Amino acid sequence: MISLKQIHYALAVERTLHFKKAAETCNISQSALSTALSEMEKQLGFQIFERDNRKVLVTPLGQQVLEKARAIELQMDDLQKLAEAHQSPLSTPMTVGVIPTIGPYLLPRVLPELQTQYPQLTLDIVEDQSAVLVDQLRRGALDAAILALPYDCNGLLTFPFWEENFYWISNPQDAMSDYETINSDDLAQAKLILLKEGHCLSDHAIAACQLQTVSSHAFSATSLPTLIQLVAANLGSTLVPEMALEQLVNHNTELRKVPLNEPGPHRSIAFVVRPNYPLLNNVQLLMNLFKTELKNSVSLPE
Repeated sequence: MISLKQIHYALAVERTLHFKKAAETCNISQSALSTALSEMEKQLGFQIFERDNRKVLVTPLGQQVLEKARAIELQMDDLQKLAEAHQSPLSTPMTVGVIPTIGPYLLPRVLPELQTQYPQLTLDIVEDQSAVLVDQLRRGALDAAILALPYDCNGLLTFPFWEENFYWISNPQDAMSDYETINSDDLAQAKLILLKEGHCLSDHAIAACQLQTVSSHAFSATSLPTLIQLVAANLGSTLVPEMALEQLVNHNTELRKVPLNEPGPHRSIAFVVRPNYPLLNNVQLLMNLFKTELKNSVSLPE
């Protein structure tokens, strides 16, 4: 009979496509892992992996096996979490993904109070783009993810806990920097520098500004701090969410902030989980704490 350990080893090889690296992640010797997988393939009657001295490939039949193996491993993980649900709230480890345009501005506001209220919680934070986090969430590599909506989360549960608008950030030398508010018609004439494709913040900014074309806008920066430095050097202007203003803009005399005068909220922040995730109560506790701490630390305009 195929064991859960063999399933775990096979999925580790699939992730790494390397027997030695897979063995290291499983904390066993390479020979032990190879023996276990060879026995698994013998029981199945076909190869899961093609391997030589240079590379590892997944066979077509092996791909079908691994898809079922992932579902089994996910169900076993959920079964373990279901047992843990009877323990004290937020006392078991959680792995939460967060996108780069939220993490640095949200987590410092909420984690100190989270540690105070739930000292037993071990929280592993994974920062990556939305598409990567959603994929990891579906595969069970994450317990939850914190994303900016709207975003395609088909088949997953979303729990919004914060809404915010964008501010236009410019250099004082910009002709529009003294505007009290700015709208999409104004921004159509501005030299906008946004994050490169793959960052949903750019999509949200374009949608909020109702821009019909992006051909004249640069998508070269990979982070909000980089965008801010480019704006400070008077190389263009950008859009920043409310939550990030305190860290990036408020104390920089080389920058001006102007509210975006377009219907909002321009983005919503939400916890995203699998429908069958057994510790939804823990996610609800996190969400309530995050919401409270944000209300206490972010001064939104009336």
